[in-house]
Amino acid sequence: MLDDFVVRSTLGGLAVALAASPLGCFVVWRKMSYYGDATSHSAILGISLSLYFSISIFLGVFLMALLASLVVTLFVNRYYSADTILGVFSHSTLAFGLIAVNVLPAQNVNIESYLFGQLLAVTKIDLVYIWGGAITILGLILFRWKKLLISTVSEDLTIASGLNPKWEQWILNLGLAILVAVAVKVVGILLVTAMMIIPPAAARPLVRQPVAMVLISTVFGCLSVILGLLVSLYIDTPTGPSIISVAATIFILSWIGVLLYRGTRLTMIIKPDKT
Repeated sequence: MLDDFVVRSTLGGLAVALAASPLGCFVVWRKMSYYGDATSHSAILGISLSLYFSISIFLGVFLMALLASLVVTLFVNRYYSADTILGVFSHSTLAFGLIAVNVLPAQNVNIESYLFGQLLAVTKIDLVYIWGGAITILGLILFRWKKLLISTVSEDLTIASGLNPKWEQWILNLGLAILVAVAVKVVGILLVTAMMIIPPAAARPLVRQPVAMVLISTVFGCLSVILGLLVSLYIDTPTGPSIISVAATIFILSWIGVLLYRGTRLTMIIKPDKT
């Protein structure tokens, strides 16, 4: 069955959606989407180093993304504001990575496949890495769920509960690094952050409970993968951008539905009683 590239592509995309949506909820709650950009943009440098030293792309990207998380965490709020250091690190690592890829000796690198993903080219070995990473991320979130929620609500509450907020931040950083490593083949470096934040952003106005937001965002993420893959196959568009475009459409429809619902309720409340 796995010889069918459509089945492999679907399985790979669903694995990323299952991991990205719950992790993305914490990214949205903590307002740290720029952390995701800095981590994902550094992946291109990890790819170039992987090709140079002939090691696994997944390993190279993971190590570089983890290093990016370390550097950003150490510098933010010490020497520069968060947006400044994140902007510097995000774009500079992307620039250095693009230069490194182009100067690699005897390498014929299709840079677009790394920037925007190549889901239709996912292999069986890729599926092992992708699902392994997704299961690891889900395990981290389930194992640390309550502690991550407490640290997200308030740093003071985290300390009062006997927890270390920095440690919980590192758990999320580890999850981000793993996600970037496994999502490069699916949606590409430039769209990993979008895969994380758009489904949770679409789910947020529909629910009030954290668990409900995680579940609905996961449904939206999986739906984006399936519909995006169908759009890509039938219209012959890039798979990664197609998935994100579907996710963005779901986000727009979600807010339209919410606004219509609120408008209907407001009309019912202020409608004069003719009796």
